[in-house]
Amino acid sequence: MSPDAMESHAGASPGPDELAAAADAAAELLVQAGRSEDPAVADRFVGLVEEVGLETLAELWSHRPARSLPGALWRLYLVREWVQRQPEVASREYASGSAIAPVSHVIAGVEEPPGPREVQTLLDAVLAGLYQRDLDSALDRCAAFCAVTATGRAQDDRASAASAADLMTTAEDLAAAASLWRAGELD
Repeated sequence: MSPDAMESHAGASPGPDELAAAADAAAELLVQAGRSEDPAVADRFVGLVEEVGLETLAELWSHRPARSLPGALWRLYLVREWVQRQPEVASREYASGSAIAPVSHVIAGVEEPPGPREVQTLLDAVLAGLYQRDLDSALDRCAAFCAVTATGRAQDDRASAASAADLMTTAEDLAAAASLWRAGELD
């Protein structure tokens, strides 16, 4: 935005189109800026939530469609944050689901046995992969993790069927976003 355009917007709330454009631009910039030969750059972006807060990312990306770049990034960071905050629950649900969804378990790549540290390490590796390798691989791995965990959650008497279904929807959205990225259509 030019300085004159910024001046004309002073004090005005941005409209939905401006918010969407800002979310899309921020997501694209984040992915491009994170692609560095320096591993410290990827580490910094993996820890983005600790730096800017989950609320900031929610304001920026949570309103975007699940099958868009900002929507996919929001889901990646949200899953990572959940695993960071509740690693015991995540590992229990994942371990339960891994026997039922062995193919997704292999794609996710959680070390055996899948304990709290292993699921945390996986999500950090997935986000690092977003910046060090291909975005579609990171999306596919997180989708597989979510599918296995949702399967385990559905078997857990302590969890609701609705939350298992929501997590499975997240898995499907992340897998679809990976396909869109490979096709050059993830906006």
